[in-house]
Amino acid sequence: FTKERCFPLSFLLKFCAGPRQEGSISMKITDQVWEFAEPLVQACGCSLWDVEYVREGGEWFLRLYLDKEGGVDIDDCEAVSRPLSDALDEADPIAGSYTFEVSSAGLDRPLRRPEHFAQCMGQQVDVRLYRPVDGRKEYTGVLSGYEDGDVTVDGRRFPKGEVALVRLHVTF
Repeated sequence: FTKERCFPLSFLLKFCAGPRQEGSISMKITDQVWEFAEPLVQACGCSLWDVEYVREGGEWFLRLYLDKEGGVDIDDCEAVSRPLSDALDEADPIAGSYTFEVSSAGLDRPLRRPEHFAQCMGQQVDVRLYRPVDGRKEYTGVLSGYEDGDVTVDGRRFPKGEVALVRLHVTF
């Protein structure tokens, strides 16, 4: 293993035998990429925070967000990006073209998965709602609960259907 390549390409390719199936339903692209990328990310000393496949301005973007104790730097992103990009090109799990990006999850990272909420319990978060509740669409407080998508902040429960976004709160 070198600094530029945490995994030999041959090892990565064994994880990419085309689109995976879960029962009879094809896995989402983000789930496929997550499954494919996670071993490489971990071998590079990071953890995979999120995978995003979105269309912006008429172009598709595949984004991986990394986390690491002490913070993610450009060398971490490069160590993951280079070999993973080569392996994704070889395996071609995504039809069509896209821009591939690898970055830090950031200080104000969004919480999307149950494990994100578990990891951030007791920390200050910002909650953005689809519609105002008591005249407000944004709340900041301590995350004290998460169950089936419902978020509890400072004792106030916000149902899953009302929550547009939850992210860590950053104070400068």
